[in-house]
Amino acid sequence: MRGLRGPDRSGSGSAGSGPERTTAGRAPLAAGGAVLAGLVAVGLLAAGCSTGGTGTRDEGAAENTPVERAAPTHKASVVPPSRTVDALSLLRNDPKVSPRIKADLKRCGEDTAPVDTSYGNLTGGAAPDVVINVMTCGDAVGIGTFVYREKDKAYENVFAAEEPAVYSTIDRGELVVTQQVYAKGDPMSYPSGEDVVTYIWGDDKFSERYRVRNDYRRSVPGSEPSVVDGG
Repeated sequence: MRGLRGPDRSGSGSAGSGPERTTAGRAPLAAGGAVLAGLVAVGLLAAGCSTGGTGTRDEGAAENTPVERAAPTHKASVVPPSRTVDALSLLRNDPKVSPRIKADLKRCGEDTAPVDTSYGNLTGGAAPDVVINVMTCGDAVGIGTFVYREKDKAYENVFAAEEPAVYSTIDRGELVVTQQVYAKGDPMSYPSGEDVVTYIWGDDKFSERYRVRNDYRRSVPGSEPSVVDGG
């Protein structure tokens, strides 16, 4: 019992045990500091590894950035839309267009002209070529087709076909002219067939490359089939 009370009264036990508690107390703090420092080091190492891990992804994103910025440059290299022409004025001022066609160059309505205009590269010039189809106002049947090429800042007539039911289109750099074929007694809405002629540009003129005849009378019982020509 005295052994228990003695240290409590004199405090010697506390003084004697004090240094041990202090030493013991400092040891856990030192150990705790070491552990904390270790955790901090591990945290920094983990952050460095994490940064390295995401750094690879960041480098990937950085590599993609020039590609995204290069897109507008590619778009800027695209040729802007061609300037349009006044088809009616072009035909009216062309001496190669017949008076019959010019007489039909009257507007079908307030905002409707009897022409169909398209642009494309047919002759290999620096500017797009112009294809103009002239049609009737009532039933929109083609009565003439013309091709104009820009030369010396003016348009030159390089192809003309003034035939009934004719129409031209641009197909992969070639001029394709379609003309309805009528036999005697055929109504305008029911031709007997059509000729499809493909022209290519060379030596400053269009030359025929292919010709195809489509005969519609084959579907009529008792009719004689026609020969389909190709060149």
